[in-house]
Amino acid sequence: MNIQIFGKSKCFDTKKAERYFKERRIKFQSVDILRYGLSPREFDSVRRAVGLENMIDPKAKGAEVLKYLALDEQKAERLFEDQSLIKTPVVRNGKSATVGYCPEVWKTWE
Repeated sequence: MNIQIFGKSKCFDTKKAERYFKERRIKFQSVDILRYGLSPREFDSVRRAVGLENMIDPKAKGAEVLKYLALDEQKAERLFEDQSLIKTPVVRNGKSATVGYCPEVWKTWE
């Protein structure tokens, strides 16, 4: 298992996700999404796994602008450019990924 957790340092759900894996002694790599972000390939992998709409954080400042973009490619481009609009944590395990706190899915990875 190769777990990556992309999150924001002040995100409560990111901290809960890290605690979930620590408690089960599952090694993971923690990445600050605001500082380092997702690479284009990682972004596409997560997008395929969870869907573009599920990646958008409705509480993020500026997320309402994405509603007015007609094409998914425009939304994806905007989301990739400003990754603060991505709902966190983004947890990747190979080609599988989740967005948000999803312990019920992570259990199936063990």
